[in-house]
Amino acid sequence: MFGKKLDKKFTIEVSGIEVEVSQKRIKNLYLRVSKQTGKVRASVPLFVSERGIREFIQSRTEWIRKQQKKIKSRIPKEELSYKDGSAHYFKGEKKHLEVKTTSGRETVELIDDRFIIKVKDLSDVQKVEKLLTEWYRAFLKNEIPKLIDKWEPVMEVKVREFGVRKMKTRWGTCNINKKRIWLNLELAKKSPGCLESVVVHEMVHLLERYHNKRFYGFMDRFLPDWRSYETELETIID
Repeated sequence: MFGKKLDKKFTIEVSGIEVEVSQKRIKNLYLRVSKQTGKVRASVPLFVSERGIREFIQSRTEWIRKQQKKIKSRIPKEELSYKDGSAHYFKGEKKHLEVKTTSGRETVELIDDRFIIKVKDLSDVQKVEKLLTEWYRAFLKNEIPKLIDKWEPVMEVKVREFGVRKMKTRWGTCNINKKRIWLNLELAKKSPGCLESVVVHEMVHLLERYHNKRFYGFMDRFLPDWRSYETELETIID
């Protein structure tokens, strides 16, 4: 029982790789990459310092990246199509594109389960993609401030700036010093609960830098059901 109380769990980042660290009463250091998700986990003795842990992970970064690359290559990639009738997601629900020609302004409109996209040239799929992408971006830029306004007084923090951009491996990031958060454009395709969970997650970093017990304590306090969105957010983005 005494040994279990000494166990520590936290998350650190080394060379852009996020690693879940578990310190326990063991003699050797172990590193594993999940074959399902590509997540990295390290088990290390209690006596090893954080610096020692970082040096250990740093020495294995090439191996980690090779393993993650293999895992990604085994995951079937769904090639997105921007032709008429193709499927896309919004707020966790499947929608279909209806592409029409127009001599006027090129627009995107969501009607029931369809994205009505009007373009001058039906064969210009890049234009359709750009229009839909910017529609997603506009949606997030409208929704995110509402969530920030909702949570700032509750969490007693202040977000000075936010942005939306495409990210391959993260749903969000937080610059603690500048109090700036970035959210992944793909969140427009996830359920509203996922978007709120990620916003809260990044805002919690203004209270606690690391993914440690204190960090997850804040998450449990502010958004008790945050774990229910983890499965939906586990998808590896390519």
